[in-house]
Amino acid sequence: MYAEDAQKEWGNYQGSGQKPSDFATFWEKGKLEVDQLANTYELVPHEIYSEIVEAFDMYFTGVGGAKIHAQVVQPKKFSGTLPVMFLFHGYHGSAGDWSDKVGQAAEGYLVVALDVRGQGGQSEDVQKTVGGTLKGHIIRGVEEGPANLFFRSVFLDIYQITQLVKKMTIANEDQMYTYGASQGGAQAIVCAAMEPTIKKAFVLYPFLSDYREAFRLNVNQSAYEELAYWFRFRDPEHKNEEAFFSALDYIDIQYLAPEIKAEVVWGMGLEDQVCHPKTQFAVYNQITSPKKLFIYPEYGHEYIPGFGDRMRKELFMEEE
Repeated sequence: MYAEDAQKEWGNYQGSGQKPSDFATFWEKGKLEVDQLANTYELVPHEIYSEIVEAFDMYFTGVGGAKIHAQVVQPKKFSGTLPVMFLFHGYHGSAGDWSDKVGQAAEGYLVVALDVRGQGGQSEDVQKTVGGTLKGHIIRGVEEGPANLFFRSVFLDIYQITQLVKKMTIANEDQMYTYGASQGGAQAIVCAAMEPTIKKAFVLYPFLSDYREAFRLNVNQSAYEELAYWFRFRDPEHKNEEAFFSALDYIDIQYLAPEIKAEVVWGMGLEDQVCHPKTQFAVYNQITSPKKLFIYPEYGHEYIPGFGDRMRKELFMEEE
């Protein structure tokens, strides 16, 4: 598919249009829950084997009492405050190698990379829930309604870490950025939506969007296969389909997108069958802040050459 064909087909697509009437209240209540937690964190030095940057394991207590971990990497020598880059990882993974953050920290950034609860990093998943817990985190807690969804806690961890970092004396809260791909792309959108001072969000083929449509789009070959799994084993006659999707609407990033104030730089591969372009357009088209969409017709859900270099260019253009 060519870029112009994608724009013609989905350029005006507005998503499933099932935003809950109390969506804003739901998330304001969640943020208030975070704001009432202890405003404390621990930084433990981490050996990174570098003469120019230093690193710390950051720990704090999130909603539900979970111990949440993030990597923090910063230059050893600097004056004043540092711009901040929040990094978010893909589904099932972790914050990754510490060395991945050295280059940006060496350029004078405070780099903060969050581990998602219960995935490949150190952050805890302490949630108790009824119903199925096998196959994936989208459906975790869905049978109890939106308040017990796994990703509600993750989204609130994102909000919490931005609030903690903003209070660090070395952080420049007027120069905060975020980046992620796939699940990380969704989290970058959440970060920018929940923290309006984020200046730029770099997003690559985000996950966690337009669940109703994702279910229709060859779901068994996508990152959303757990939706089909849930129906197959928990509701084979689809008697509870509306309640199921109505709960997931609360963690659908298309409904958070209008809250973004940051400039958004978005990369999309038109051969993406993991997070289908249509589900991405559902989110992108809801963003009202300045935005740029870069389309890669021959690429799917994979490494996309040049996007990292574009991000670097955008950051340094910002500083000029």
